[in-house]
Amino acid sequence: MSMADLLKSPLIALPLKNASFGLYSAGSAISLIGMWMQRIAIGWLTWELTGSGFWLGVVAFADFFPVILIGPLAGAAADRWDRLKVVMTSQAIGLLQATALFVLTVSSHINIGLLVALTAFQGFVVAFNQPARLALVPSLVPQNDLASAVAINSIVFNLARFIGPMLAGLAIVWSGVAAAFAVNAISYIPFLLALARIRIAPARLTSAARRSIGFDLKEGIRYTATHPGIAALLVLMIALGVGGRPLNELLPGFADDVFRSGAGGLAIMASTIAAGAILGGVWLGHRAHASGLIRVALGSSLAGALAATVVVATDNLWVALPALFIFGSAMATSGIAIQTLIQLASAPDMRGRVMGLYGLIFRGAPALGALGAGILSAYVGLRWTVFFGALLVVAIWLWFFLVRKRIAAALETQGSNDTT
Repeated sequence: MSMADLLKSPLIALPLKNASFGLYSAGSAISLIGMWMQRIAIGWLTWELTGSGFWLGVVAFADFFPVILIGPLAGAAADRWDRLKVVMTSQAIGLLQATALFVLTVSSHINIGLLVALTAFQGFVVAFNQPARLALVPSLVPQNDLASAVAINSIVFNLARFIGPMLAGLAIVWSGVAAAFAVNAISYIPFLLALARIRIAPARLTSAARRSIGFDLKEGIRYTATHPGIAALLVLMIALGVGGRPLNELLPGFADDVFRSGAGGLAIMASTIAAGAILGGVWLGHRAHASGLIRVALGSSLAGALAATVVVATDNLWVALPALFIFGSAMATSGIAIQTLIQLASAPDMRGRVMGLYGLIFRGAPALGALGAGILSAYVGLRWTVFFGALLVVAIWLWFFLVRKRIAAALETQGSNDTT
């Protein structure tokens, strides 16, 4: 590919031609690197404090479960309030949480109870922020660029997931987990500065008058649950979250107990998953259109389940790494495809509420999966836990495959173009 072709690619051209989206993406990338450093450090600190797969599951559950409580409410709020201000406020609160976690850790006052509590607090912040953050993207780009924008966001997220664990591993080995928490706190600042410079047309910030937030909440749930295409995509997301994502949360246990590779091995495994996810995002981003996304979602969901099975079938880290790469690529590709389809199929005035329910499943399903995986791993071990999750994904994949034409027809009716 020539330099001219590269510059014409939506992955490069969109952030360059759209200043607000470019600022958003750049600031988000820095903040997400810090977030992934903190996530890896929290997992390793949990393992150091307890040596327990159960507590890994509890901490992951504490991170994800708040979205179950406030996800739909946050989505209704995102359709009523200034989404940009919601995101800025959430980032400022996240900065305070990261600072508290650093201070408690560096002063040796941290314990598993405080770690769970701070993780849950951040989970509430993210749960309230996520619908506004997801619904903000269509306000930054024209609809024709939405598929590329979602792919770029995924690439940014997974590039951070690649870089963050590597930096976290270095920080843990050289300076301890507190250093990773400090970097995360600092990383919020560039994103806050970028958000302050973003400008959105006033017409895109103004929502229609509504009777009450309770009415909005019920209307959003009814719209999402009765939409054949969106509802089916969310069912597939639940299976991927409950059955597929727990492998990510159990990585510290696999690194230490299965592959005997310590914090360095954990960083390598997490970065390998992220590298695969980046490849998946780049591939979808270069497509620059939404055609064939149902086939993409189906194929990548099955590939992810099969790759997870390979990971648990070996004791050799170097055999597991290629499978983790495929797993990361498949999970990211299916996630981008599903989110793009849902964004395109959602009515503009319902998008915040739909994305609130999307966020509930995106974070809530892994929360339930992580808690269940942590409990199950105490009885059957890490390997069988991940294998049973992969079987769940395959079962839902088979159902989705059988009804895929009906789902495609429902999505096309709502304006998706050639989604089959």
